[in-house]
Amino acid sequence: MKILVLGSGAREHAIILSLRSEDTPHEIYAAPGNAGIAQDATLVDLDMLSGSAVEQFANENAIDLVVVGPEAPLVAGVADVLRERGIPVFGPGKAAAQMEGSKAFAKRIMDAAGVPTGRAVRAATVAEVEQAFDDLGAPHVVKADGLAAGKGVIVTGDRAEALAHAEHYLPHGPVLIEEFLSGEEVSLFFLSDGDTVRALSPAQDFKRAYDGDAGPNTGGMGAYSPLPWLDERFGGEEAFVAQVTDEVALPVIRQLDAEGTPFIGLLYAGLILTDAGVKVIEFNARFGDPETQVVLPRLRTPLSRLLLAAASGTLEDEPQPAFSDEVAITVVLASEGYPEAPQTGRLIEGLKDAAAVEGVRLVHAATAGPDAPGGALVASGGRVLNVVATAADFGTARARAYDALGRISLDGGHFRHDIAARVAE
Repeated sequence: MKILVLGSGAREHAIILSLRSEDTPHEIYAAPGNAGIAQDATLVDLDMLSGSAVEQFANENAIDLVVVGPEAPLVAGVADVLRERGIPVFGPGKAAAQMEGSKAFAKRIMDAAGVPTGRAVRAATVAEVEQAFDDLGAPHVVKADGLAAGKGVIVTGDRAEALAHAEHYLPHGPVLIEEFLSGEEVSLFFLSDGDTVRALSPAQDFKRAYDGDAGPNTGGMGAYSPLPWLDERFGGEEAFVAQVTDEVALPVIRQLDAEGTPFIGLLYAGLILTDAGVKVIEFNARFGDPETQVVLPRLRTPLSRLLLAAASGTLEDEPQPAFSDEVAITVVLASEGYPEAPQTGRLIEGLKDAAAVEGVRLVHAATAGPDAPGGALVASGGRVLNVVATAADFGTARARAYDALGRISLDGGHFRHDIAARVAE
């Protein structure tokens, strides 16, 4: 197929690498992409937030499938324009994308669908925020209602810090104050064609910037898949996935369909395993980052077939996706100052040496160039690249990932040293 992938991060690079790994070769385009993606796809200079620009390119180049990676084009309605013109697109329309675009919308859908989640209060003033703090107690969970590039959520026992976070976002609209839920967190992706869902393999990510879950929340500093500890509580991954499909994914998909806003694309369920059962923390309307980087390398079913089936309304004809028994971990290399004030423009060296480590692939998130002598790349954002390692066991995968990271040089760069350490013991 001729496939256009919208986006410029590690998630999009991981999708492209998965598509390129298939036995049938595809012609892959990316807009706008990054320096790493340029090695695996043809970069296209177009505005991914403009439905008309994407439609024009797709028509002029006979694109068979458009895959929308990030949330911004979805919330902007790009998928609607393409779908109205008969162009197969993997990604929900603007209305259904509010599952990520508005935390309050997502809570309403969950309530209507009977999906287990924590209590939440929508607050539009400082007084309402403080009343919600009193009602729900500490630790305090404050979420910006709209898109905030992964930085809109704070979880803290410090009331003043939580209030300051709310005050920062209140000028832009109401915030959500949620009940704090305690337990293991799990990310689970569901492909949907608006009616049928197919689950991928679960993953766990690491949101805090530093080792031991210290420091500020980030877009994600690493992840691993599968989750062997699900066996003890649920009897295995298959039973866990079946439960979440029945209790979370299908009710939400059916509720959205009943409201005339079918969800066609990737429903990301952020889950927490509490003492009272599995509950939803949040939904996203696209593949998660960095979890995609560890889920897709284990996928054995051709990704292109699944994405096209979802876009075409034929997902019921596809069996459950198959996964390798291998494990995968990813560790994010971030720029100095990330997430508060990342330093960019610094040289990245040692990539070729790192990529030579057995079982390792480099997935680029924010790289640009070649601007330096010898064609070296530079960091163009906060999360620069992902080192992804696969192996038969987590101990070997971790050793490979950190071996590769040790070969990469980025002045001031930092990464967590404890990704998947617990499951490697």
